[in-house]
Amino acid sequence: MLNQGVQQTDEKLVSRKAQKFTLWLGMLGMFMMFAALSSGFIVYTASGVDKGLKTLLPDTFIYSTMAIVLSSVTMHFAYKAALVGNLARQKALLFATLILGIIFFALQVYSWEILTERGVYFVNNNASQSFVYVFTGMHLAHIIAGVIVLITALVGVFKPLPPDGNQFRMNLATIFWHFLDLLWIYIYVFLLLNQ
Repeated sequence: MLNQGVQQTDEKLVSRKAQKFTLWLGMLGMFMMFAALSSGFIVYTASGVDKGLKTLLPDTFIYSTMAIVLSSVTMHFAYKAALVGNLARQKALLFATLILGIIFFALQVYSWEILTERGVYFVNNNASQSFVYVFTGMHLAHIIAGVIVLITALVGVFKPLPPDGNQFRMNLATIFWHFLDLLWIYIYVFLLLNQ
């Protein structure tokens, strides 16, 4: 009986290590994809003086950056609440993170509207401008995945999961959400430097 309990604990640890490794592997792949896009952008814009963004980025990018940075702060404190077993605080902070993630998403989509009003379309003669949509669109696809992760973490608090399961789920969700935040900051700074 004792051996069976130890075996289940060992299996759980192995499973959790595999899940965390898979998350890091996925994030590495995402980073490499954005690095490849950055390289493509640099090569294209260097190919001629008529290339380049040739437009200012919408101010809504600043507001969306503030929203996602603030969401990382709320996510951090939600994870800290999970570590001490404060489920009420964890729920509230996870919900705040989810709302900020949705605000980020809405601001990004509104930024596309502003760009099209300025005559910057996804399909045009200047692929540099198309890259803005590719960068932000790919990031938004990952934000959708992040929102699903947040909803899953929130559902886990309402069940509730056993404390160690809740903490592990929150750990993975926090790592992924912070990664999305840092990825957006990279994209935004990269585009700012190349506008």
